[in-house]
Amino acid sequence: MKLAKPSVRTKSACCPPANEEADLRPIEGELADEELATLAKALGHPARVQILRLLVRKDACMCGDIVDELPLAQSTVSQHLKVLKTAGLIRGEIDGPRVCYCIEPRTLRRLKALIGGL
Repeated sequence: MKLAKPSVRTKSACCPPANEEADLRPIEGELADEELATLAKALGHPARVQILRLLVRKDACMCGDIVDELPLAQSTVSQHLKVLKTAGLIRGEIDGPRVCYCIEPRTLRRLKALIGGL
């Protein structure tokens, strides 16, 4: 009897396509400064930076996969994911009883542009 291989989750399997439109908003000014401060605050904890790096490397992860990679409790990881999602840096899609997370590339590009404008 052959055992089925577990399915590999890819970004396309658990996250909808990312918005690839160019972001033409200015990178200077009061609104841009507020946006940069909000994004920087979301990245203000090393665990959140680690989560972003993990999601970039793996394309997408279930919450349990992220917990397995970090030396943190599941509830702590969930709180960090909530902060990143609220800031728009990641997306989370419900996949049955689990939540699949992936990077929001448009926001990540925006963050890079805002930092580049300093």
